[in-house]
Amino acid sequence: QVQLVESGGGLVAAGGSLRVSCAASGRTFSMYAMGWFRQAPGKEREFVAGISRSGDSISYGDSVKGRFTISRDNAKNTVYLQMNSLKPEDTAVYVCAARYRPYSDSVAAISFEYDYWGQGTQVTVSS
Repeated sequence: QVQLVESGGGLVAAGGSLRVSCAASGRTFSMYAMGWFRQAPGKEREFVAGISRSGDSISYGDSVKGRFTISRDNAKNTVYLQMNSLKPEDTAVYVCAARYRPYSDSVAAISFEYDYWGQGTQVTVSS
């Protein structure tokens, strides 16, 4: 089992940048594919980005391609989401998720494929 704790959210002006982090407990972080999702009030949960166990495979949601970058540091048990050129429509709670697949290096983009979830961190982009 893994516990996930997000940090780094906050208020930023449109066009600005922000980096959110997700720290995972346990010693087997490298066996988990990781993902970021977001949910805004009144909207469905949206896939933002995913990264495989090794970091070799990455996928992004269409709305963030070219602006957001996901990365991971397996030595620090942490996954990051660097968000640039932020827009007001990026305002949401950003939630980290982990998918236990020790024999696969794939990326998951659907929420039900993930096994563990964090509590989320609020990102607000002002216009």
